[in-house]
Order: sequence, then C-alpha cells, then structure tokens
Amino acid sequence: MSTFKIDGNTVLKGEITPQGAKNEALQVLCAVLLTEEEVTISNIPNIRDVNKLIDLLKSLGVVVRNLENGTYIFKANKVNLDYLKSDTFRNDGAALRGSIMILGPLLARFGNVCMPKPGGDKIGRRRLDTHFIGFKKLGAEFNYDFKDNFYSLSAKKLIGTYLHLEEASVTGTANLIMAAVFAEGETVIYNAACEPYIQQLCLLLNAMGAKISGIGSNLLKINGVKILKGASHTILPDMIEIGSFIGMAAMTGSEITIKNVRYDMLGIIPDSFRKLGIKLELRDDDIYIPAQSHYEIESFIDGSIMTIADAIWPGLTPDLLSVFLVVATQAKGSVLIHQKMFESRLFFVDKLIDMGAQIILCDPHRATVIGLDNTIKLRATTMQSPDIRAGMALLIAAMSATGTSIIHNIEQIDRGYENIDQRLNKLGARIERLN
Repeated sequence: MSTFKIDGNTVLKGEITPQGAKNEALQVLCAVLLTEEEVTISNIPNIRDVNKLIDLLKSLGVVVRNLENGTYIFKANKVNLDYLKSDTFRNDGAALRGSIMILGPLLARFGNVCMPKPGGDKIGRRRLDTHFIGFKKLGAEFNYDFKDNFYSLSAKKLIGTYLHLEEASVTGTANLIMAAVFAEGETVIYNAACEPYIQQLCLLLNAMGAKISGIGSNLLKINGVKILKGASHTILPDMIEIGSFIGMAAMTGSEITIKNVRYDMLGIIPDSFRKLGIKLELRDDDIYIPAQSHYEIESFIDGSIMTIADAIWPGLTPDLLSVFLVVATQAKGSVLIHQKMFESRLFFVDKLIDMGAQIILCDPHRATVIGLDNTIKLRATTMQSPDIRAGMALLIAAMSATGTSIIHNIEQIDRGYENIDQRLNKLGARIERLN
C-alpha cells in the first residue's frame, strides 16, 4: 500500500493540462471489440483502471500497440472467448467495474458472453439491472449464478426494439448502444444518458460505420448494421480533473491556468463553481483561475441557503460533489451538498471534520457545510482514501491544511488520476509518494 505525505498551506502557480477522460476511455476501449479492423485511440490516460482494461483486452486476444504516449492501436480480429471461462478472467473482471462494458460488444458480435460481478468503488449500491433488462429486450437470454456471482448472456440474433430505461445509467446506455449497433432493425433508447462520454462513444461508432442519431439528447435511434470498420478517435479532456483543479486553485489561493479544456463539453461545471464565489475566466480554450484569498457562496434569489446537488447530464456530475464539499469548507457562507445518486459517497466527511471543517452530515445523502472563510485553516491529519473521487478531495484538503498530512491507500487516487503528485509538484505542491 502506498502513501502520500503532503506539506500543506502551499500556494501553486502555473499551467496544467488535464488528462484524457477516464470514463470515456473505459467505454471507447470496449468498442474496439466490435470490429476486426484497427481502431486508433489517442489521449488515453495512463491510470490504473484504464491500464487494467487494456490488459483485459490483451488477455481476450486483442492486439494492442502503443504508438506514443497515450495513443494506442487495437485490433480485435482474433478474440479468444475461452478466456471468459478462465479463473484469471474471474479475478480480472471482478476487480474492475468498467469491465461490465465488454458485455454489449461481445454479445452483439459473437452471440454469447459471461463475466463475474464487477468491482469498483465502495460508494453504495450500483445496480446493473438497466444493462440486463435492456439486453433481454433486445432478445438475449440472461442467467445469473448467485453462488458464483457470474452473469451470462446469449442470443442467436439481436432484434431492434424500443428501450425506455428505468434510469439514465451511463454505463448501461453505453452497453446497450454497443449491443444495438448489430441488432436487426431500429433500436430506440429513451431516457438514455447523454454525458459527453456517451456522445463521444456514439461519434466513434458512427465513424466505424454505425448509424446512430439523436447524439447529445436522451432519445437515441440506432439502425443496425452488419459490420463495423476501423476508425481513429481522440478522447476528451477529463472534466473531473478540470473541476478538481478549479477547486484546488480556490482552496489553496493559487493562480492556475488549465490548458485545452474543451469548454464546450464542460456543461454546468464552471457555473457551479462560480456559485461558490470562485472566479474563473475562459481564455481561448483554457480556464484561468486568479489567486483569491476569499470566495463567498451565493444564496438563492429569495435569500435561502444555496444547494448544490448532482443530477443526470446536463446536470452536475456526481463525481465532483466531493470536491465541491471540500472547497466549501473554506468559503464564506453555507451550502447544502446533496449527493442523490450514491448513499455512501459523503461518509468521508468525518476526516474533514477531524481537520477542523464545520460540516453537519444530515444523512447518507446530504451534508451542510459552514464555511470558515479562510480565517481558520484546516489542520493536517492522517487519513485513508476511500474511493477515487473522495481521495482527490482529501488531497485538496491536505494541500490547503496547516502542517503535514498523510493519505494512505493512494492506489484509489491512482485509479483515476495520472501521476497526480508529479504534475502538481510542478506547480509548487509538496507531495511525496512513500511506498
């Protein structure tokens, strides 16, 4: 287990470029299974979860060539389905939640697939019903072995149909899109997730020869095709990293420029930070955050306390609520953070309370933060990263705190952020990695 040692109360300065989007990478990497031809993907982040998925693809028989930093060529012309029955796959598949998205492509192309119940962050129940209900409506037979925690799907032929999703699941939508590209006739997906990750997946599939319309909306229409070809694709900058850097700049009183952010794909994220009083401006396609010694939380028009809540896209992504909560601890004013989607994601606030933050955990979904207005700094402590996003939030807290903090289990942070200690140290942070 590795550890970060962070000397806090350090002001940063300079430019930083966000990595490729983790959540998009997990989807488009699975899409390479839909064709025998070469697919080139650029701006792939060098992080644990993505690297594990690439290793899984290699084990499936996909030929993988690394052209340069972040650019790979994939060729899935000799897929080995016997690997799915191996003990190795049982371990590899269960260790990575993103592995669930191999189901749609393999079912569509080969007519059968199986996998263990996937792992991932411990942030509450994360149902897979949307995936399997959709597969069944497309004509697949589904079986779940409760004893072995193993799923299996088979279909002689998938038939296009109308799918009204119970929830706008991002991974569920991605899986069903990839299954439907080979389904006979038209598939309509209503209440589809429409995050930039999904939009990018659809653009890649269309470049490969798929026929998908309604991209960017919650109503997708997919006309099945017989075969897909190769294509090239570039992954977007990671919006979660961009939001984390905005919060980090505010929390540490730093002047930072975030380069090449694809501002048009950030949705409501910049304006949500402005609600906390954080100043930021767009310069070409860069975000400039000036140094601020104070930032004040807005109230609603009627004077009531500001609420920041997650929502399906184009609402605020739940992956950033941990950062919003941490940043609010040093703002002037109060805010209610409402995490609607996952019931365990706010349980890391006990560590912030130990650091001196004024937070009332109302229930598993809501926390009220009373900002300290930078008059009282957080104090250093020893803590453990519970999941990817909370890990980043705790790192931001430690960088702003007085004294030296220790964060254990930073493998969780490494799952989602590429060489984060080295990149932040170039801005003036003092983070030491201890193995």
